[in-house]
This record gives sequence, structure tokens and C-alpha cells, in this order.
Amino acid sequence: MLAEYSQLATVLPYAHRVEGRAEYSNDGGLTWAQVPILETASITADRTAGTRYAATATIDGIDLGRDGINPVSTNVRLYTGITPVRGDTVWVPSGRYTVASYNKSRTGLSLTLNGLEDDVRADQFPAPRVIDSNSAKAITELLLGESLPGVPISWQAGVNKDYTLPQQTIDQDRWAALSDATDTDGNNLGVAGALGAELFADARGVMVVAPVPTLADEVVWRVGQGVGGALASPAPSASRDGYANLWAVSGETTTTDSSGAETTATVGPVYVWDTDSASISYAGPDPVTDPLAPQRLGMHWVRVRSQRYSSPLLHDAGACEIKGQALLADSLGVQSSLSFEAVCNPCLEPGDVVEPEIASGVWQRHLVDSLRWDIGKASMSCTTRTSSTRRLS
Repeated sequence: MLAEYSQLATVLPYAHRVEGRAEYSNDGGLTWAQVPILETASITADRTAGTRYAATATIDGIDLGRDGINPVSTNVRLYTGITPVRGDTVWVPSGRYTVASYNKSRTGLSLTLNGLEDDVRADQFPAPRVIDSNSAKAITELLLGESLPGVPISWQAGVNKDYTLPQQTIDQDRWAALSDATDTDGNNLGVAGALGAELFADARGVMVVAPVPTLADEVVWRVGQGVGGALASPAPSASRDGYANLWAVSGETTTTDSSGAETTATVGPVYVWDTDSASISYAGPDPVTDPLAPQRLGMHWVRVRSQRYSSPLLHDAGACEIKGQALLADSLGVQSSLSFEAVCNPCLEPGDVVEPEIASGVWQRHLVDSLRWDIGKASMSCTTRTSSTRRLS
């Protein structure tokens, strides 16, 4: 959640006004000009999408071309305004976008907007690029700075930005080199992926490198049902798509002998699994070397689902462990999800942990995967997931 706006959550269940604002820039964000929104702007924030924020909006009063709206250099920022009863309007950032396309009609200029990740993805290397060994921070700031000059980068706590990456050659895809890519040999080459992190543009248009969120993170919003509550129509669902409770993570290390000859050796695999014996996703005391242990111990419900991950950017066991824990965090909670309608809370972001009241008096931690709201309307839809962990009697 955008921390500076978190106090808004306390007034959301009560009467307030929701409105929108838009502004555009053609100089990389040095200056911004405000334009009116003619119709409701629709915003989707999705942690699993290629661009975390996407939107559509209809605006008016602005020319087209180099100095107006164009699909090459124009950035658009959207804001959701919340006005509490007897309070001032608070404008919450709701994404910074590049213009993917527009359609002009008698009723206004309709825009299709994608997050800043789209600009990086479109800026591919014109020739294979050799990236010298350097820290993750230096490489990320170099490659992002070439595509998004002036856009700030935020390194969140828990990410080892000083981790040294070996020299690598990237054929074409700049975004894949920064996030998490797979080469023709099945090796993963992305900088953020090697850190066990994720890279995205947040609601403010800041490029963020953050740890993979987990249900152990702080709850940012408790959303209840009933009179004075903010939650409506919770609809649970379940699937085991993408589920894994055991990961085998491998890397590479290169050493140079006295003659200058280089030798490459495999690091790992390092195994990471669900070690909570009271969880339905428990993988056993040691599913790698003693897979029959659950049967001996009478845990006949234990089922192991394993996946592998390999990257030459992981050059020690510690890095493999961090990456394994990140992969496990993402793959344990995909089965049990919840979709619900709630009062519009534009302060929420994908990856936040919320605690909805799924039944009367029953509260459950969920991690937000996606949000969708129409600026100007009082409600929003959320899709979340919770851990497969279920305490056994």
C-alpha cells in the first residue's frame, strides 16, 4: 500500500466522493499538463501481467502530435481523488503510462495506456549486448536509464542490490535481461530473477525492485462485511495450476587458475520446500533424500510437486537459497483464491496483504494479485490468493 495514503482506509466505508484527474508529459516527466477526463477511466493493476498497471481513459482539450498526445513520447499519469465527508480531496497516484494507442472521435480522445515496462520492452538491443560483470544495482540503473531517463528506481529492503553478476551476453530483449528471462538452453538470465526479486513500475511511475511478497508481510487493510463494512460478494475458488512445494535451484561459478584458464562448475542444486508439518502443502521432512519418510510417519496425505530453476547468474548457494524461497512463496499460494467487490481503495497495490472477512467473523490473510476500478465509481474488484496452508486437526 502507498504508505503516505494509508490513513484513507479508515474513511472508505463511509460516505465520500471519488473522482479522477489526468496529466500528460512529452519531456520524460520534467513538466506535466493537466487535462480533463471526459468519461470514467478504468484501471487494472495486476502483479502477474507484463505491465503491472494498464488503463483506458477518454480525455479532451488536447492536440495530437509531437506537442500533444502521441504514441511515441507521451506519458500519462492518472490519479484517483478521495474526498471524505467534511474533508479535503486526497489525490492518490493510479499509474504512470505510455500511450499504446488512441482513437479520436466527436466525444473525445480515447486512450489505451500501458505501464512504463512497455517502454523498456520496446527498447530492444539493436545488436547482441555484452554486459560486463558488475553489481545488480549498477546493471539495472544502466539498462533502465537508457530507456527511461530520469525515472527513479527504488530498491526495497530485503533485496541485495550489491550482488555481483557475472559477464553475460544478451541477444536482444532488454526487459528480459532486467526481469527474468530464459535462454535457448533453459537458463534464467534476468537480474531481478537472480536476486529472488521482481521488477515493476508502481502506481507512482517509480521502477521498483522488491522481494517477492508473502503472506507473512504486514496486513495493510482489514476489509469487513456487514453494516459499516467495505466488502461485498466474496467468491472463493481453488486450482492447483502452478503449484509446487519443492524447488531445486542451480547456479554456476567460474574460477580462473594460475595460467588464466577458466573453469565453470555447477552450484547446487539447493533444495527448498514447505517445511510446515501442519500444512496441507507439507513436502515431508526431507523429500530429496528420504521421500518415503511421510509414509513411515503415517502422513499419507503428503504429496510432493517439484520444479527446477537454473541460472548462471546464481554463483553461490546463498543466492540459490534466496531464489528458491522466492519461487516457493509464489508457488504455494496459487490454488486458493478469492474474488470480491469492495469499496474503492486506490491506495492498495498488487502484492499487498489484506485480511478480508470471508464469512461472518472469519478473517483470512490474502495476498492481492490484481485490482480493477473505474475512477469515479465507489467500488473496485480484487482477486487475491491465500496460502495452501491449512492447519490439520
